[in-house]
Amino acid sequence: MKRLIVALIILAVFANLSFAGGQSEKAGSAPAEKKIEWTAGTGSDGLPVVNPLKVSGNIISAGSSTVFPVSEVIAQMFRDEGYKGNVTIDSIGSGAGFERFVKGELDISNASVKISDKTVADAKAAGRVPLEFRLGTDALAVCVAKGSPVTKVSQAQLVKLFSTAEKWSEVDPSWPAQPILRFIPGTDSGTFSYFVEHIFKKKKEPLLAAKNLQLSEDDHVLVQGIAGSPNGIGFFGFAYYVENKDKLQVLSVDGIEPNQETVDKGSYPLARPLFIYTTAKILGEKPQVAAFVAYYLSNVNKALKKVGYFPAPAAELQASKQAWLDVMKGKY
Repeated sequence: MKRLIVALIILAVFANLSFAGGQSEKAGSAPAEKKIEWTAGTGSDGLPVVNPLKVSGNIISAGSSTVFPVSEVIAQMFRDEGYKGNVTIDSIGSGAGFERFVKGELDISNASVKISDKTVADAKAAGRVPLEFRLGTDALAVCVAKGSPVTKVSQAQLVKLFSTAEKWSEVDPSWPAQPILRFIPGTDSGTFSYFVEHIFKKKKEPLLAAKNLQLSEDDHVLVQGIAGSPNGIGFFGFAYYVENKDKLQVLSVDGIEPNQETVDKGSYPLARPLFIYTTAKILGEKPQVAAFVAYYLSNVNKALKKVGYFPAPAAELQASKQAWLDVMKGKY
């Protein structure tokens, strides 16, 4: 009898130990999420107010040369307000940015063209579902050197200027009988893709076959080429014209000048949206990226004005903010 009682006591002890151990293991398998500490209340736009002083960790961004100056302004504002991490922003073209994004090399992909269905499919296959944020609007600027007799073009003339015509006078007899020197973005650029789509109906071969053609992913190189030649012509984001107004003159297209009014009305034929892309997973796993994107969206109109681009329609910017809120609900 005594032996039976002892055995029962031993079994009870082991049962309690096993239960306690099970409870401990269960608790340890689901640790509490680290609290995000960079919020400082809610702004009037519904997004959290970001305190950059409390943001840590690095951010990797690359892509469009057109979006590059906007991201640079935002990053500098972020640093000025106390962020001590490192924001890397490479200007490599929208296409190259998407390639690195699909490979998992970027936190944020900058783009001056909307991501294609094929790229979305490639990204999803790689386990990265793109999350789009509309930033603003660019008026693609077609420019010549300051003092050029050319002040306006039609879209039909642009086709000739950037393909078969060898001299300016072949396009318009009143223009100089001088060779056309062409300076255009590289083929990885969203600006190149946009121009091909809208001027050449998606056929890049006529443009790439043009004589006296220089391509560069660096828009500053294009600016220097055009400004240094009275016979030069090229195109890039409007911000690069604004930055170099003393050297360049922008051409009206089909009689319409690129400015805030024509962009808002949608009458300027070469206006285009600007974006950044990330994923919900990145926002959830990297608080510094979530903070930076929230800060970006809250301050983007200031940056656009400083750089020389134009705000997105209010409803579209708010939709971008709501996309961030939907993904981050309950995480801050």
